[in-house]
Amino acid sequence: MGIFELLLLSVGLAMDAFAVSVCKGLSVKKLTIKECLICGIWFGAFQGIMPFIGFLIGSGFEKWIRIVAPWVAFVLLSLIGINMIREAFSEEEEEKAGFDVKTMFLMAVATSIDALAVGITFVAVPVQVLETGKLQNTIFAVIVIAVVTFLISALGVKIGNLFGSRYKSGSEVMGGTILIFIGLKTLIEYLDTSNAMSNSDNIFGMLIPLVGTALGAASVYARKSKISDKIRVLMAGATAGIMFSISIWGMIEPAADGFNKSGLRAIVPLFICFCAGVAVQFALDSTVPHTHAFVEITEGIQSNLKDETKMMLAEVIHHVPEGLALGAIYAAHFMETDWIPASTPLFLAVALAVQNFPEALFVSLPVMEKGTGKGKAFFMGVVSGVPIPIVAVFVLIIVVLFPASLPYIMAAAGGAMIYTTVEELPLMVGCKDNDSGAFAFIIGFSLIMLLMFAK
Repeated sequence: MGIFELLLLSVGLAMDAFAVSVCKGLSVKKLTIKECLICGIWFGAFQGIMPFIGFLIGSGFEKWIRIVAPWVAFVLLSLIGINMIREAFSEEEEEKAGFDVKTMFLMAVATSIDALAVGITFVAVPVQVLETGKLQNTIFAVIVIAVVTFLISALGVKIGNLFGSRYKSGSEVMGGTILIFIGLKTLIEYLDTSNAMSNSDNIFGMLIPLVGTALGAASVYARKSKISDKIRVLMAGATAGIMFSISIWGMIEPAADGFNKSGLRAIVPLFICFCAGVAVQFALDSTVPHTHAFVEITEGIQSNLKDETKMMLAEVIHHVPEGLALGAIYAAHFMETDWIPASTPLFLAVALAVQNFPEALFVSLPVMEKGTGKGKAFFMGVVSGVPIPIVAVFVLIIVVLFPASLPYIMAAAGGAMIYTTVEELPLMVGCKDNDSGAFAFIIGFSLIMLLMFAK
């Protein structure tokens, strides 16, 4: 585990303490530096102590842990992340108690139990930052976790006092996703027998689209009125153009080269996988209950889900093929294929982040306009982007296990993305003046095409 992964892990662990700190800030009418420091010290200290205790416990069973080390790390981190996301969906409010010793002790212990389990994984996945022994690196790691938690918790109290509970649930989703992501990364490294993942820190580029999603969802805090039809058309057109360009030049064309065949021997599997991707996406669209924002069209099986949940699910469906595409491109990068340039993964991740910004806004804003609070609207927007990195990592695992599957997955991802774009574009831009949306589509399409060929 390197420094970058350690910092991400620290942030992920700190999200639970951050959420509680935000609630603590809500209970204070007039906040002082003292309250911020109290939360920071309590949460930071326990987030540092607990992993070290876990490491000491794990060290006594190192011989046995090493046998199943990657699976232990994967299961523990995934369970912790899933639990954080589950708690984010819970409608129960955190208790807003005081800052006395008893209250802070109980809260610090409660929010640091996850860190105890993470400490055990340090035996399975040692921290390798300093050129010293395992114990010294672990001590360095727990200090980093403590400091990061201290800063984030102190900031959380201030945010809670200033802005209310707007970031609480969204932060828990982001934190849980990061922990699941790191757990999957550990599993990939274990399953990789070709040593292609030796420089696996690049995999964290898969989180870039999620950052774009979070920024787009956070835009609800800056808006005081509804988004105009013209702006919506421009955004929808541009994102559709980006999706189409990525599908063709980033997925389908490279997939044809990846089959390493000519004529019908290449076209037939490409065509079959393309159609399979369309079929899978059509099945999701037909079965998952979802509502397209702005036009109020509901599809899928009948359900009693709330309207805001159905709006969120519409983008979740939309983001599944993006995760397929992202995972396939990163798999091609780690396998060092000669038919995909080395710069493509980062470029694709940034392109998806750009187009995810308005897509997240298309979830959060309609949800807010229906009377939902900004905090929950932000949360729903963030959740809509979670499938991208998670699906991408699962695709990467499949390709690591079965390298020959890469061009087939890319062709399927291209078909799924094109189906989704064609199916959603008329719904998004359904207004009288579509010319601006058409030009935005052309700009988005041609820009990605230009950058693809300019690399």
